[in-house]
Order: sequence, then structure tokens, then C-alpha cells
Amino acid sequence: MTYFVSLFLFGLILGLVAVASNPAPYFAALGLVMAAGVGCGVLVGHGGAFLSLVLFLIYLGGMLVVFAYSAALAAEPFPESWGDRSVVGYVVGYLGLVGLAGGWLAGGWYGMSWVVVDEFKEFSVLRGDSSGVAFMYSWGGGMLVICAGVLLLTLFVVLEMTRGLNRGALRAV
Repeated sequence: MTYFVSLFLFGLILGLVAVASNPAPYFAALGLVMAAGVGCGVLVGHGGAFLSLVLFLIYLGGMLVVFAYSAALAAEPFPESWGDRSVVGYVVGYLGLVGLAGGWLAGGWYGMSWVVVDEFKEFSVLRGDSSGVAFMYSWGGGMLVICAGVLLLTLFVVLEMTRGLNRGALRAV
């Protein structure tokens, strides 16, 4: 399981580099979905299965709104893809910076010394997120409803701003 979590962490770094290095919103949104997916996979590996499911659904809703907004505003006929020279230069530069920062900050940390929740089979009484679900609904239920309402409002605002017939404020740009 540790190898899967390490693979998810590596995928998270690659997804974040894909978001940061690509100027076209189409490919950056794909990197954002990848980063959200493997980030939720890291949460599952550490025992937060329900929390990662809720976060992934919220991320997908938010990213759908952001992608629709950015795709409507940046309608390029030929967007830069991951094979272009400038994007490859950014990817190599960002991965080099991440490697340097990881090498500088990882002194004395050993990746195989931490254990994820599911490897304590005989010693664990509860699943890692069973009490967290109860707390999320008892203390954070109102905040979940507010966040869902804000995402719905954001969806309507973006659709109103990007609709046709030159009625939106940003269509004059």
C-alpha cells in the first residue's frame, strides 16, 4: 500500500506541474482533474475514503465551472499542447525545482518508514474515517450545504457571463 501512496504522490506532483506549466486552459484543466484524482487517492491511502469521495465530487463541480469559464473566454484555434517547446521548458524547469526542493528538505526522511492506515489490520478497531464522517455531518453539515449553494450560484454566474448574443459583460473583450 505504501507503494501505491508513493505513486499517487508522484502523480500529484506531475498533475500540479501540468497545471502550472501549460498556458492553454484545456490541457491545464486536464492536469487539474488528474491532480485532484490522485490527491483523493492519497487521502484514501491514509484512511479517508468518504472524505476523499466528497472532496473529489466538490472538486469536479468546481473544476467544471472553471473549465467552462476559461474555455469560453480563451477560445484559441491552436492552443499550445504539452509537446511545444515553451511548455516542455516549463515542465523541465518546474520538475527541476521540485527535485531540488525535495532533495534539500528531505534530509533524514525515509519514505518507507511511514505506514498507511490499512496496514494495521489486527490493531485497528475502526476504519480511519468512520468517526470523521459523523463529525462532518454533525459539525460541518451546514457548511456542506453552504458550499453546494455557492457552487450552484457560481455555475449560474459563469453561464450568464459566457452565454451568446453579446449580453455578457466579458463578451465585449
